[in-house]
Amino acid sequence: MAKPMTKTQLVAALADEMGSDKKSASAALDGVIAIITREVSGGGAVTLPGIGKIYCRERPERMVRNPATGEQIKKEADKVVKMTIAKALKDSVNG
Repeated sequence: MAKPMTKTQLVAALADEMGSDKKSASAALDGVIAIITREVSGGGAVTLPGIGKIYCRERPERMVRNPATGEQIKKEADKVVKMTIAKALKDSVNG
Protein backbone atom coordinates (compact mmCIF):
# COMPACT_ATOMS: atom_id res chain seq x y z
CA MET A 1 0.00 0.00 0.00
CA ALA A 2 1.31 3.43 -0.92
CA LYS A 3 2.00 6.09 1.70
CA PRO A 4 -0.76 8.68 2.12
CA MET A 5 -0.17 12.05 0.46
CA THR A 6 1.01 14.66 2.97
CA LYS A 7 -0.45 18.15 3.17
CA THR A 8 2.73 19.59 1.62
CA GLN A 9 2.46 17.19 -1.32
CA LEU A 10 -1.26 17.95 -1.68
CA VAL A 11 -0.61 21.71 -1.70
CA ALA A 12 2.12 21.28 -4.33
CA ALA A 13 -0.16 19.14 -6.53
CA LEU A 14 -3.04 21.58 -6.08
CA ALA A 15 -0.82 24.53 -7.01
CA ASP A 16 0.33 22.67 -10.12
CA GLU A 17 -3.26 21.77 -11.07
CA MET A 18 -4.46 25.36 -10.52
CA GLY A 19 -1.45 26.88 -12.30
CA SER A 20 -0.88 28.96 -9.19
CA ASP A 21 1.70 29.32 -6.44
CA LYS A 22 1.86 27.15 -3.33
CA LYS A 23 0.79 30.03 -1.05
CA SER A 24 -2.55 30.46 -2.88
CA ALA A 25 -3.10 26.71 -3.04
CA SER A 26 -2.41 26.39 0.69
CA ALA A 27 -4.86 29.22 1.45
CA ALA A 28 -7.51 27.58 -0.75
CA LEU A 29 -7.03 24.20 0.94
CA ASP A 30 -7.15 25.78 4.42
CA GLY A 31 -10.35 27.60 3.44
CA VAL A 32 -12.03 24.38 2.27
CA ILE A 33 -10.96 22.59 5.46
CA ALA A 34 -12.33 25.43 7.63
CA ILE A 35 -15.67 25.41 5.80
CA ILE A 36 -16.05 21.62 6.08
CA THR A 37 -15.09 21.67 9.78
CA ARG A 38 -17.53 24.48 10.58
CA GLU A 39 -20.42 22.90 8.68
CA VAL A 40 -19.98 19.34 9.98
CA SER A 41 -19.38 20.39 13.60
CA GLY A 42 -22.61 22.38 13.41
CA GLY A 43 -24.52 19.22 12.51
CA GLY A 44 -24.64 19.77 8.76
CA ALA A 45 -23.14 17.88 5.86
CA VAL A 46 -20.83 18.78 2.98
CA THR A 47 -20.94 17.10 -0.42
CA LEU A 48 -17.72 17.17 -2.41
CA PRO A 49 -18.77 16.36 -5.99
CA GLY A 50 -16.96 13.32 -7.31
CA ILE A 51 -15.48 12.53 -3.88
CA GLY A 52 -18.28 11.97 -1.40
CA LYS A 53 -20.34 13.35 1.45
CA ILE A 54 -18.94 14.22 4.90
CA TYR A 55 -21.46 14.33 7.74
CA CYS A 56 -21.85 14.01 11.50
CA ARG A 57 -23.85 11.14 12.98
CA GLU A 58 -25.02 10.72 16.56
CA ARG A 59 -24.39 7.38 18.24
CA PRO A 60 -26.70 6.29 21.06
CA GLU A 61 -25.60 5.33 24.55
CA ARG A 62 -24.38 1.74 24.53
CA MET A 63 -22.58 -0.99 26.45
CA VAL A 64 -18.94 -1.61 25.51
CA ARG A 65 -16.30 -4.05 26.75
CA ASN A 66 -12.89 -3.07 28.09
CA PRO A 67 -10.54 -5.39 26.13
CA ALA A 68 -7.93 -5.42 28.91
CA THR A 69 -10.25 -6.53 31.72
CA GLY A 70 -13.34 -7.83 29.91
CA GLU A 71 -15.46 -5.52 32.06
CA GLN A 72 -18.71 -4.18 30.54
CA ILE A 73 -19.08 -0.40 30.85
CA LYS A 74 -21.69 2.07 29.66
CA LYS A 75 -20.50 4.53 27.02
CA GLU A 76 -22.38 7.79 26.80
CA ALA A 77 -23.99 8.98 23.57
CA ASP A 78 -21.55 10.75 21.28
CA LYS A 79 -21.08 12.04 17.76
CA VAL A 80 -18.85 10.67 15.03
CA VAL A 81 -17.81 12.07 11.65
CA LYS A 82 -18.60 9.78 8.71
CA MET A 83 -17.90 9.91 5.00
CA THR A 84 -19.82 8.23 2.21
CA ILE A 85 -17.70 7.80 -0.91
CA ALA A 86 -19.18 8.87 -4.27
CA LYS A 87 -19.97 6.19 -6.84
CA ALA A 88 -17.79 7.92 -9.44
CA LEU A 89 -14.72 7.62 -7.17
CA LYS A 90 -15.48 3.98 -6.34
CA ASP A 91 -15.86 3.17 -10.05
CA SER A 92 -12.59 4.90 -10.96
CA VAL A 93 -10.72 2.94 -8.27
CA ASN A 94 -12.29 -0.42 -9.15
CA GLY A 95 -12.37 -0.18 -12.88
